[in-house]
Amino acid sequence: MSDPRLIVALDVPSLEEAKALVETLGDEVSFYKVGMELFYRVGVSVIDYLHHEGKEIFLDLKLHDIPNTVAEGLCSLMEARVSLLNVHAQGGYAMMKTAGERVRTKAAQQGVPAPRLIAVTLLTSLSEKEWQRLGHTESIAQQVIRLAKLAKEAGLDGVVASPWETADIRQVCGEEFLIITPGIRPTGSEMADQHRIATPAAALQNGATHIVVGRPIRGAKDPRAAAQAIIQEMKGILP
Repeated sequence: MSDPRLIVALDVPSLEEAKALVETLGDEVSFYKVGMELFYRVGVSVIDYLHHEGKEIFLDLKLHDIPNTVAEGLCSLMEARVSLLNVHAQGGYAMMKTAGERVRTKAAQQGVPAPRLIAVTLLTSLSEKEWQRLGHTESIAQQVIRLAKLAKEAGLDGVVASPWETADIRQVCGEEFLIITPGIRPTGSEMADQHRIATPAAALQNGATHIVVGRPIRGAKDPRAAAQAIIQEMKGILP
Protein backbone atom coordinates (compact mmCIF):
# COMPACT_ATOMS: atom_id res chain seq x y z
CA MET A 1 0.00 0.00 0.00
CA SER A 2 0.98 3.63 -0.43
CA ASP A 3 3.14 5.67 1.91
CA PRO A 4 2.01 9.34 1.99
CA ARG A 5 5.62 10.41 2.45
CA LEU A 6 6.31 9.44 -1.17
CA ILE A 7 5.40 12.11 -3.72
CA VAL A 8 5.72 11.03 -7.35
CA ALA A 9 6.56 13.80 -9.82
CA LEU A 10 4.31 13.89 -12.88
CA ASP A 11 6.96 15.56 -15.01
CA VAL A 12 5.39 14.56 -18.33
CA PRO A 13 4.20 16.72 -21.25
CA SER A 14 0.60 15.54 -21.59
CA LEU A 15 -2.47 14.64 -19.58
CA GLU A 16 -2.59 11.28 -21.32
CA GLU A 17 0.91 10.38 -20.11
CA ALA A 18 0.07 11.57 -16.61
CA LYS A 19 -3.05 9.42 -16.53
CA ALA A 20 -1.13 6.42 -17.82
CA LEU A 21 1.45 6.70 -15.04
CA VAL A 22 -1.17 7.22 -12.32
CA GLU A 23 -3.13 4.22 -13.56
CA THR A 24 0.02 2.10 -13.70
CA LEU A 25 0.97 2.98 -10.13
CA GLY A 26 -2.57 2.48 -8.87
CA ASP A 27 -3.00 2.38 -5.10
CA GLU A 28 0.76 2.19 -4.54
CA VAL A 29 0.98 6.00 -4.75
CA SER A 30 -1.40 8.49 -3.15
CA PHE A 31 0.52 11.78 -3.53
CA TYR A 32 1.60 13.45 -6.78
CA LYS A 33 3.58 16.55 -7.72
CA VAL A 34 2.37 18.60 -10.68
CA GLY A 35 5.05 20.96 -11.97
CA MET A 36 5.47 23.61 -14.62
CA GLU A 37 5.81 21.31 -17.64
CA LEU A 38 2.45 19.62 -17.16
CA PHE A 39 0.47 22.44 -15.56
CA TYR A 40 1.44 25.00 -18.20
CA ARG A 41 0.32 22.59 -20.92
CA VAL A 42 -2.96 21.23 -19.55
CA GLY A 43 -3.85 23.53 -16.63
CA VAL A 44 -6.33 22.47 -13.98
CA SER A 45 -7.51 19.45 -15.97
CA VAL A 46 -4.73 17.37 -14.42
CA ILE A 47 -5.69 18.65 -10.95
CA ASP A 48 -9.32 17.71 -11.57
CA TYR A 49 -8.24 14.26 -12.73
CA LEU A 50 -6.10 13.65 -9.64
CA HIS A 51 -8.92 14.79 -7.36
CA HIS A 52 -11.25 12.36 -9.13
CA GLU A 53 -8.74 9.58 -8.46
CA GLY A 54 -8.59 10.48 -4.76
CA LYS A 55 -4.96 11.64 -4.87
CA GLU A 56 -3.23 14.31 -2.82
CA ILE A 57 -1.54 17.07 -4.86
CA PHE A 58 1.57 19.22 -4.56
CA LEU A 59 1.32 22.02 -7.14
CA ASP A 60 4.97 22.90 -7.72
CA LEU A 61 5.08 26.27 -9.51
CA LYS A 62 7.73 28.02 -7.35
CA LEU A 63 6.26 31.53 -7.37
CA HIS A 64 8.84 34.33 -7.12
CA ASP A 65 7.83 37.97 -7.58
CA ILE A 66 6.91 41.01 -5.53
CA PRO A 67 4.86 40.21 -2.38
CA ASN A 68 1.43 41.28 -3.64
CA THR A 69 1.81 39.49 -6.98
CA VAL A 70 2.85 36.23 -5.33
CA ALA A 71 0.11 36.46 -2.70
CA GLU A 72 -2.62 37.06 -5.28
CA GLY A 73 -1.22 34.34 -7.52
CA LEU A 74 -1.41 31.85 -4.66
CA CYS A 75 -4.94 32.92 -3.84
CA SER A 76 -5.89 32.16 -7.44
CA LEU A 77 -4.19 28.76 -7.26
CA MET A 78 -6.11 27.97 -4.08
CA GLU A 79 -9.15 27.43 -6.27
CA ALA A 80 -7.53 24.15 -7.34
CA ARG A 81 -7.81 22.88 -3.73
CA VAL A 82 -4.39 21.25 -3.60
CA SER A 83 -2.55 20.19 -0.44
CA LEU A 84 0.76 21.94 -1.08
CA LEU A 85 1.80 25.16 -2.84
CA ASN A 86 5.26 26.71 -2.98
CA VAL A 87 7.23 29.90 -3.47
CA HIS A 88 10.93 30.69 -3.82
CA ALA A 89 12.45 31.57 -0.45
CA GLN A 90 14.85 33.92 -2.21
CA GLY A 91 11.86 36.20 -2.81
CA GLY A 92 12.48 37.31 0.76
CA TYR A 93 10.80 37.52 4.14
CA ALA A 94 8.15 40.08 3.17
CA MET A 95 7.09 38.04 0.15
CA MET A 96 6.78 34.83 2.15
CA LYS A 97 4.98 36.44 5.08
CA THR A 98 2.52 38.29 2.85
CA ALA A 99 1.85 35.12 0.85
CA GLY A 100 1.19 32.99 3.93
CA GLU A 101 -1.06 35.56 5.59
CA ARG A 102 -3.09 36.21 2.43
CA VAL A 103 -3.61 32.50 1.74
CA ARG A 104 -4.75 31.78 5.30
CA THR A 105 -7.08 34.78 5.27
CA LYS A 106 -8.71 33.74 2.00
CA ALA A 107 -9.10 30.14 3.19
CA ALA A 108 -10.84 31.38 6.36
CA GLN A 109 -13.15 33.60 4.32
CA GLN A 110 -14.09 30.66 2.11
CA GLY A 111 -14.42 28.25 5.03
CA VAL A 112 -11.93 25.78 3.56
CA PRO A 113 -8.61 24.39 4.85
CA ALA A 114 -5.62 26.48 3.79
CA PRO A 115 -3.10 24.63 1.63
CA ARG A 116 0.26 24.15 3.28
CA LEU A 117 2.71 26.68 1.90
CA ILE A 118 6.38 25.83 1.57
CA ALA A 119 9.45 27.64 0.24
CA VAL A 120 12.06 26.36 -2.18
CA THR A 121 15.50 27.02 -0.70
CA LEU A 122 18.06 26.25 -3.43
CA LEU A 123 17.51 23.95 -6.39
CA THR A 124 19.06 20.49 -6.06
CA SER A 125 20.58 20.90 -9.53
CA LEU A 126 22.97 23.53 -8.14
CA SER A 127 26.52 22.40 -7.45
CA GLU A 128 28.97 24.30 -5.25
CA LYS A 129 30.89 25.29 -8.38
CA GLU A 130 27.80 26.75 -10.02
CA TRP A 131 26.84 28.47 -6.76
CA GLN A 132 30.23 30.16 -6.60
CA ARG A 133 29.94 31.26 -10.24
CA LEU A 134 26.87 33.23 -9.17
CA GLY A 135 29.10 35.28 -6.90
CA HIS A 136 28.30 33.73 -3.54
CA THR A 137 30.99 33.29 -0.91
CA GLU A 138 29.10 31.27 1.69
CA SER A 139 28.36 27.59 1.04
CA ILE A 140 25.12 26.19 -0.33
CA ALA A 141 24.42 24.59 3.05
CA GLN A 142 24.79 27.89 4.88
CA GLN A 143 22.41 29.64 2.50
CA VAL A 144 19.84 26.83 2.67
CA ILE A 145 19.77 26.97 6.47
CA ARG A 146 19.45 30.75 6.37
CA LEU A 147 16.50 30.52 3.97
CA ALA A 148 14.80 27.73 5.95
CA LYS A 149 14.98 29.79 9.16
CA LEU A 150 13.60 32.80 7.26
CA ALA A 151 10.70 30.75 5.89
CA LYS A 152 9.80 29.54 9.38
CA GLU A 153 10.04 33.09 10.76
CA ALA A 154 7.70 34.24 7.98
CA GLY A 155 5.13 31.67 9.10
CA LEU A 156 5.42 29.14 6.28
CA ASP A 157 4.81 25.45 6.87
CA GLY A 158 8.13 24.16 5.56
CA VAL A 159 10.68 24.12 2.78
CA VAL A 160 11.92 22.23 -0.22
CA ALA A 161 15.59 21.34 0.27
CA SER A 162 18.08 18.72 -0.83
CA PRO A 163 18.78 15.72 1.41
CA TRP A 164 22.24 17.12 2.10
CA GLU A 165 20.79 19.93 4.21
CA THR A 166 17.82 18.13 5.76
CA ALA A 167 19.38 17.19 9.10
CA ASP A 168 20.53 20.74 9.80
CA ILE A 169 17.14 22.18 8.86
CA ARG A 170 15.40 19.73 11.17
CA GLN A 171 17.70 20.74 14.01
CA VAL A 172 17.10 24.49 13.66
CA CYS A 173 13.45 24.50 12.56
CA GLY A 174 11.94 21.83 14.80
CA GLU A 175 9.95 18.65 14.41
CA GLU A 176 6.72 20.12 13.00
CA PHE A 177 8.41 21.85 10.06
CA LEU A 178 7.78 20.19 6.69
CA ILE A 179 10.87 19.28 4.67
CA ILE A 180 10.09 18.14 1.13
CA THR A 181 13.14 16.52 -0.39
CA PRO A 182 13.75 16.13 -4.15
CA GLY A 183 16.99 14.76 -5.55
CA ILE A 184 16.08 11.22 -4.46
CA ARG A 185 17.92 8.48 -6.27
CA PRO A 186 17.49 4.83 -5.23
CA THR A 187 20.68 2.78 -5.30
CA GLY A 188 21.82 2.27 -8.89
CA SER A 189 19.90 5.23 -10.34
CA GLU A 190 21.55 7.82 -12.57
CA MET A 191 22.17 11.33 -11.20
CA ALA A 192 20.88 13.00 -14.40
CA ASP A 193 20.84 16.79 -13.77
CA GLN A 194 20.80 16.51 -9.98
CA HIS A 195 23.84 17.05 -7.77
CA ARG A 196 22.82 17.03 -4.09
CA ILE A 197 21.13 13.63 -3.96
CA ALA A 198 20.48 10.75 -1.53
CA THR A 199 18.62 7.46 -1.28
CA PRO A 200 15.04 7.42 0.06
CA ALA A 201 16.14 5.92 3.37
CA ALA A 202 18.96 8.41 3.87
CA ALA A 203 16.67 11.38 3.20
CA LEU A 204 14.09 10.20 5.72
CA GLN A 205 16.71 9.32 8.30
CA ASN A 206 18.05 12.86 7.99
CA GLY A 207 14.63 14.29 8.81
CA ALA A 208 12.69 14.69 5.56
CA THR A 209 8.91 14.53 5.96
CA HIS A 210 8.36 13.74 2.28
CA ILE A 211 10.50 12.65 -0.65
CA VAL A 212 9.86 13.54 -4.29
CA VAL A 213 10.74 10.89 -6.86
CA GLY A 214 10.37 11.31 -10.61
CA ARG A 215 12.62 9.67 -13.16
CA PRO A 216 13.60 6.60 -11.09
CA ILE A 217 9.91 5.60 -11.11
CA ARG A 218 8.69 7.14 -14.35
CA GLY A 219 11.64 5.84 -16.37
CA ALA A 220 11.71 2.34 -14.89
CA LYS A 221 10.78 -0.68 -17.00
CA ASP A 222 8.18 -1.46 -14.34
CA PRO A 223 7.18 1.82 -12.63
CA ARG A 224 4.88 0.07 -10.16
CA ALA A 225 7.64 -2.27 -9.03
CA ALA A 226 10.02 0.69 -8.72
CA ALA A 227 7.53 2.51 -6.50
CA GLN A 228 6.99 -0.63 -4.42
CA ALA A 229 10.74 -0.99 -3.89
CA ILE A 230 11.01 2.61 -2.68
CA ILE A 231 8.04 2.19 -0.33
CA GLN A 232 9.58 -1.01 1.03
CA GLU A 233 12.81 0.88 1.73
CA MET A 234 10.83 3.62 3.46
CA LYS A 235 8.95 1.21 5.75
CA GLY A 236 11.85 0.84 8.14
CA ILE A 237 12.11 4.60 8.69
CA LEU A 238 9.56 5.93 11.19
CA PRO A 239 7.90 9.30 10.46
